[in-house]
Amino acid sequence: MATKRILLGLAAAASLAGAAPAAVQRGYALDGATCDGWPRAPIDMAPGLCAGIVLQPVAGQFAARQLRMPRALLPLEGGRDWIVVDLGGWGDRQGSVWRLTAEAGRPARLTRLLTGLTMPHGLGAGPDGKVYVGEMSRVIRFDPAAADPAATVEAVVTGLPDNKLHQHRHPLSHFLFDADGDLLVNVGAPSDQCGAPGRPAGETVCAEAEGDEPTAGVRRYRYLGQGRWDPAYTMFARGLRNSLALARHSSGSILQAENSIDYPEPERPFEELNLLAEGRHYGWPYCYDEGAPAPVWQGRGPGCASMAKPASLLPPHSAPLGMLYYDGAMFPELEGRLLITLHGYREAGGRIVAFDVGSDGLPARRAGARYPVYAAGGKVAMKPYPGLQAESRVLTPGWQARPGVRPMGTPVGMAVAADGALWVAEDKNAAILRIARDRP
Repeated sequence: MATKRILLGLAAAASLAGAAPAAVQRGYALDGATCDGWPRAPIDMAPGLCAGIVLQPVAGQFAARQLRMPRALLPLEGGRDWIVVDLGGWGDRQGSVWRLTAEAGRPARLTRLLTGLTMPHGLGAGPDGKVYVGEMSRVIRFDPAAADPAATVEAVVTGLPDNKLHQHRHPLSHFLFDADGDLLVNVGAPSDQCGAPGRPAGETVCAEAEGDEPTAGVRRYRYLGQGRWDPAYTMFARGLRNSLALARHSSGSILQAENSIDYPEPERPFEELNLLAEGRHYGWPYCYDEGAPAPVWQGRGPGCASMAKPASLLPPHSAPLGMLYYDGAMFPELEGRLLITLHGYREAGGRIVAFDVGSDGLPARRAGARYPVYAAGGKVAMKPYPGLQAESRVLTPGWQARPGVRPMGTPVGMAVAADGALWVAEDKNAAILRIARDRP
C-alpha cells in the first residue's frame, strides 16, 4: 500500500510540475514525497501536520496560468468538487469562478463556471443552497449544478463602492450570513488613513467613514425572505479599514480581523481582532492598536476614548485575510479553534495560526504573549505583544521563501473538507494546498 501511494504521488507530481525540472520550478519543489496521498509541499509544519499540493502552476508566464489568483474555496457535496474564486487580476472583468475536481493520485481538473467578474473575493453558501460571490461593487449568486451556471447569475446586493485599486484602496468585498439570514458585507476604506496631504486643515471628521455613504465598515442588509435582502442597508459597525476576514461563532459572536494602517515601521501598528457589536465604532482612521491616536488625526477627530477596543491584537502588518472556526474530524486538537490566515509579505506574514477560544468564541488573553517573525538566516524569532493579548499556535512555522524550494506563503481563504482536512487558497502562488495528518 505504501508503494502504491508513493507511485500515485509521483504521478500527481509529474502532472503538477510538467516537464520542468525541480531546479527551475518557480513554485513548490517536488521530490516525490507525499502528504496523505498528495504531493508534499516543502513547508515546515506543526508536529503531526503536513501540506499537500492539490494544484499549482507549471513554471512559466502569469498569462499562461489557468488559475491565476485563487482567493476563496467552498466544498461541494460529494467531497471531490470545490468552488474556487479567482481574482484574476487587479482590474475590471478579469475574475472567474471555477469548479475544481480533485482526488488524491489524479490530476486536478478545472472547469470555468463564471468569467468577466470584477475583483471577486468573497464566497459562501447561501440558505437557498446557491453559491454567493462578492465582487467589487456587488454580491451575486448562482447555481453551480445548473447546465449553464452563468445563466443563473443574479445580483442580490448592488451599489457597493467602486474602490478601484490605484485610484483608491480596498476594492474587495467580503460577507457572511448572520443567524437570521441577514447579509453582513464588508466595505473597505477608500484610502489608507483618510488624511492625505492637501486635506483641509480644519477637517474634524473623516468623511469616508462618517459621510452620507459611509465606507470603512460592515453593512447589514436585512433578510426579507424568499431569497431577497433589503437594499436599504444599515451600518452594523464603523471604523474598520478593511474587513476581509469575518467569522461567526456558534454563540452568535461576530469577529472581524482588521488590516490596519500602513505605517512604514515594521513593528507598528498591530492588526486587530475585533468583536463586532451593532452600532460600535472601531477607530479607523483616528486610532490604532488599543487606542493610540493616529498621527495624521492628532488633535482632531472624535478622540479614541469612545472607540471600541480590540478583543486582541494580531501581529503587525500580517494582513489577516481569512478566518474560520474549525469544525472537522481530522484534527481533534483544533476542534472549535479560531484559524486565521496571515497573508502579509513582511516578517510577521506568511502563516496560518490557531487560537484557543472560550464559549463566546474569543481568544483568551494573557500577559507575556508573543508572536513569531521570520528573521535573518532562515530563523524564526519571537517578539512581545504589549499588555494582555492572545497567543496563537502556528500551524505553518516555516513558510518563508527558500530559493529553489518554496515561495513565501500567501494564504487567503480556507475551508474544511468533508474528511476534516483544511484546504487553503494561495493567491500570489496560484496554489491550492491541503493540510492533513502527517502520513504518506
